[in-house]
Amino acid sequence: MITVRLPEDTHLRVKALAASRSISINKLYEEFTVMALTEFDAENRFKVLASRGSKPRGLALLKKLKTHYGDE
Repeated sequence: MITVRLPEDTHLRVKALAASRSISINKLYEEFTVMALTEFDAENRFKVLASRGSKPRGLALLKKLKTHYGDE
């Protein structure tokens, strides 16, 4: 169990967000935590793979993506 201190206006907005999703604030924080951890894990996996990979091949793949999808 943890206690999170937020400014009152932020707390009210979080409460409204949870209500709009028909979930509790605790469930909303759980979802936020899972999203943050998933992003953190993906970034770390990418860094490990990048450290083992070929820089020229990676740049070539990025160029191919840019050509295919264009500048966005």
